[in-house]
Amino acid sequence: LQTNNGLIRMQSNHSVKQTADRFESIAKDKGLTVFTRIDHQQNAMNADLALTATEVIIFGNPKAGTPLMNCAPSVAIDLPQKVLISEDAAGLVALTYNDPNYLKMRHNIKGCDKVIDNISMLLNSLATAATSK
Repeated sequence: LQTNNGLIRMQSNHSVKQTADRFESIAKDKGLTVFTRIDHQQNAMNADLALTATEVIIFGNPKAGTPLMNCAPSVAIDLPQKVLISEDAAGLVALTYNDPNYLKMRHNIKGCDKVIDNISMLLNSLATAATSK
């Protein structure tokens, strides 16, 4: 687990596709809405460009996001949530997401600590399940 610039990064024991598949499945099983999945590598190939395996999943739950937006409407720019699953030049795969505590500071969110904590726990749980063996 690494934190850098408001991002939490976990190394995965699976390929980008497997990690993304696992994350999407687990998120849906938890009742979250998966809005879209973007395959940046495929988009690059379609433009005759090269890119290591890189996918973004956009997902959320109004029961978590709405209270945050009621505390600080500007947080809507960072919602719904996103996870990045990518492979680096050395072939290591990682899952990265925005630290909810960073969003709390960025948007000066007051009075929503319980919501922030619940989102943090959920994201950690999803990321851990998707990246572990």
